Amino acid sequence: MLQVGDGITSIHGLDEVMASELVEFEEGTIGIALNLESNNVGVVLIGDGLMIQEESSVTAIGRIAQIPMSKSYLGHVINALAKPIDGRGEISASEFQLIESPTPGIISRRYVHESLQTGLVTIDSMIPIGRGQRELIIGDRGLSLSMIYVSSFVSFSFVSRNLSTNSDSFFFS
Repeated sequence: MLQVGDGITSIHGLDEVMASELVEFEEGTIGIALNLESNNVGVVLIGDGLMIQEESSVTAIGRIAQIPMSKSYLGHVINALAKPIDGRGEISASEFQLIESPTPGIISRRYVHESLQTGLVTIDSMIPIGRGQRELIIGDRGLSLSMIYVSSFVSFSFVSRNLSTNSDSFFFS
C-alpha cells in the first residue's frame, strides 16, 4: 500500500483487480476498488479503517460490490455495509444487486400517478410534483429556500399522520 488517509487508500501491486471489486485489508477492513491506474489502485474504505497502516497487505476478494435486496430491510436502520444498527436482529436477503448497475429505461418505469403536495400554493399550482420525483430547489441568498424545505416537510408529515393508522408515528414511502 502506498498511502492511506480520509477513507481512501492508494495501493500498489493489485494488477488483476477489477473496477468495483471488493478488497480486504489484513486487519479485516473492506474496501471497493474504484480508481484503476497503470501502477496503483484507488480504494474507498467501507468502515473506519483506523487500524490500517501504510505497510498493510491487501487482497482482492474476487467479488464485485453488491447490496442485498429484500423487503425485510424496510423499516430497519442499516450502515454502509447493509448491516442492521437498530438492534432489531439480523436481516436475511436472498437476492443481491450490483452497486454499479444500469438504471431502468424511461419506458419501463412506472408513471407518476400520485401528486405530492408541498403545502405551498405557488409551487403546487405552478410546478406540480409527483410522488417519487426529484425536484431541485435553487435560488439566491435571502430567498428563504430553507423555509420551502421546512414547509414541505411539515406538509408531508401532516399528510402522513392523517393517513397512518398509528397516530404516534410518521411514515414516508
